[in-house]
Amino acid sequence: DSVFSIGSASQFPSHSSVAASNPTKPITANTAPMRSATILRMASASVSKGNGLRPAPMALLPPIPLYRRLLRAHRKHLPSEMRVLGDEYIKAEFRAHRTVDNPAHLIGFLTEWQLYAQKIEGNSWVGEKIDPVKVAKMSDEQIGQLYELMQAIKERREPGEGEDQS
Repeated sequence: DSVFSIGSASQFPSHSSVAASNPTKPITANTAPMRSATILRMASASVSKGNGLRPAPMALLPPIPLYRRLLRAHRKHLPSEMRVLGDEYIKAEFRAHRTVDNPAHLIGFLTEWQLYAQKIEGNSWVGEKIDPVKVAKMSDEQIGQLYELMQAIKERREPGEGEDQS
């Protein structure tokens, strides 16, 4: 049961064929799925290849493959309790961002989830603290969501687990 109800890529005309058929055609609900794909293509095309001093940035995965990768990473790398909570959170976030039109928000959303997937797959997340710079950039709503997530984790934690035993 997929969160996104987008068909295969072959069902949608390419951006150039839509423009060629009617260059003044406004974007409608029928072309909305194509808009996200176009934004991702433009974002990956505008990414520089690196200058030798720092590594080239990663290419963004489209939403559906990223969603699947996240669920697979949870299935493979997380204990069942953490997996259940993480899967619920991923599903809710991807549903909430299904209709985002702002390219900056979409790229930021996909980038952060892709970084998260890399951390889960590499187990580099264990014991890691939240980056204070990222917290400072969060809106009040995001900080509220983070607090709710923290409370949900505390409720599911076994008594005494995660506390100092000294």
